[in-house]
Amino acid sequence: MSASPFTHKKFRLVFISCWLVIILQHFLLLYFYDFSWDIALTDSLTFNGLLLMCTLLIVTTIRYYLPDTKQYFNFFILCFVLSICSVLLAKWLVGLIFSSDKIYLAFLQSSFAIRLSIAFLFLGCVSLISIIWRKHQDQNETEARNADAERLAKEAELFKLRQQLQPHFLFNSLNSINALIGTQPTEARNMVQKLSEFLRGTIKKDETQWVTLGEELQHLQLYLDIESIRFGNRLQTVIETSEGTTALKIPALLLQPIVENAIKFGLYDTLGETTIRIKTIVENNHLVITISNPFDVASSGTKTGVGFGLKSIERRLYLLFARTNLLITHTEENIFIVVLKIPQTFL
Repeated sequence: MSASPFTHKKFRLVFISCWLVIILQHFLLLYFYDFSWDIALTDSLTFNGLLLMCTLLIVTTIRYYLPDTKQYFNFFILCFVLSICSVLLAKWLVGLIFSSDKIYLAFLQSSFAIRLSIAFLFLGCVSLISIIWRKHQDQNETEARNADAERLAKEAELFKLRQQLQPHFLFNSLNSINALIGTQPTEARNMVQKLSEFLRGTIKKDETQWVTLGEELQHLQLYLDIESIRFGNRLQTVIETSEGTTALKIPALLLQPIVENAIKFGLYDTLGETTIRIKTIVENNHLVITISNPFDVASSGTKTGVGFGLKSIERRLYLLFARTNLLITHTEENIFIVVLKIPQTFL
């Protein structure tokens, strides 16, 4: 059920002002046609008072019942019937009050058609305005519900994407801890501590959709520390940030899956050192993040394509910005490159 337009203060003020003007004009018209002030005032108040009651009846009816297109004709018939009833009742009432004034009674009889036409025209306009207003309200409510449903669906999908990434990394870390317990217990304890800090930060970040690039890089460093324990000196990282980029906003937990993908294809199939480079710049109101890693062309084969981690990032960016060109991947000889573009609308 939609709220009545009378719930809006401005509408009430305009409505009352219009009726006062109508009553005053009606009174002045009869008064200037040489009817006494009491006849003019009674005529105006009676006819317009009954017409006002019919108007309120129509507005209230449309509040609870909105006719469809096929029922508009029947609704305007109702307006015509109300017009006849209000004019006849008003004529009968003022006729009883001024029954001795023959001139006025003759005027009532001759002006019946004009009064009926004006009443029907007025009620018809009120009905049309009320229907349009009600349809507009219903449309706004529908759009609001759809927007809320779409927002909730996006939030649920974003949460699901983030949660799907965590078990993969967690299982790898637990396997590494298990392997280190017997041979390097100190490193195993260090890795457990780093993993605890990383997971604690991940849980906190799930509560916030956006973080600064600086905060994201700090969280990423915990992940890199864990992976450094796993791979030792084989894993090297170089992070280059342009001035001012660390304060820019980025979706939380966006970089870790990409770096994990770089480690997977950069270290799993090689024996030597692997350097993963992260570079950030600002370009055309976008925070551009480039992540590159070397890979063995001969052993990687088809695995250098876009895996689940990169697909999830691509999907998150689409849900947030409705764009499909914010994640770009390409290769240059034996270097796999991922380019992220994060719109910064406030720049």
